[in-house]
Amino acid sequence: MAWGVGAAAALVAIGFAVGAFGTLVGAGGGFLLTPILLVLYPHDSPQTITAISLVAVFCNATSGSVAYGRLKRTDYRSGLVFAAAALPGSVAGAIAVGYVSRSAFDLIMCGVLAVLALWLWRSPAPLAPDEQRSGVRREIVDRLGNRYAFVVPLRRGALFSSVVGFVSSFLGIGGGVMHVPLLVRVLGFPVHVATATSHFVLAILAGSATITHVLQGSFAHGHGLRRSAALSVGVVVGAQLGARASLRASGRTIERLLAIALAILVVRLALLVV
Repeated sequence: MAWGVGAAAALVAIGFAVGAFGTLVGAGGGFLLTPILLVLYPHDSPQTITAISLVAVFCNATSGSVAYGRLKRTDYRSGLVFAAAALPGSVAGAIAVGYVSRSAFDLIMCGVLAVLALWLWRSPAPLAPDEQRSGVRREIVDRLGNRYAFVVPLRRGALFSSVVGFVSSFLGIGGGVMHVPLLVRVLGFPVHVATATSHFVLAILAGSATITHVLQGSFAHGHGLRRSAALSVGVVVGAQLGARASLRASGRTIERLLAIALAILVVRLALLVV
């Protein structure tokens, strides 16, 4: 896609759609945006693609975090612990992607998305609070008066987050697409609290990875900064819409939408690889 007014408008529209859906499911949109960029720019390096995606993810997650903050659904204390554990991996992933070929990166992305889609679709029901044997008790009452009581195993969550930090930065997907299922399925978070908390963590991780890419000069060539800016305009606006839509969507609906979107992207990316 050559750069111009039409291309800029198309990227803004893509950013809006990705931002709205990514915030609705709490995944930040990177899991959609990186495969889309791989299709649009088949000759760009993985480092350039992930750098562009992470800028948009950072803007999306920050905008979504503000929106979710107004809804009072974010577990900030747990989020800070998870973000601190994931930060080293986030920086390392942004560096490591520069040493991977485009063909290998496409295959890795396709495989990761396929596994995540299958896990979401077939995995068991979320943990109930009384199934947690140990952890820190949390209670959140959102703006609408909904009460969420749950137990957070912080050490286990920090361990998982350290892995998520590396993988998400390496793939340029931000981490929400992995973090939300982990928060819900493994750590016992209510789905709506998980999406809000994931966005908070995601903003920190994407920000650190973006700074790493800037220091590495990932935006020094091509139209990386322009593409990032156009996408960011769209995702910031779309994130506000997605957060509002989450008020009406059930937790299971959110998970099913996420699984379907991942499956579609796996098929499209597989066609590109083949």
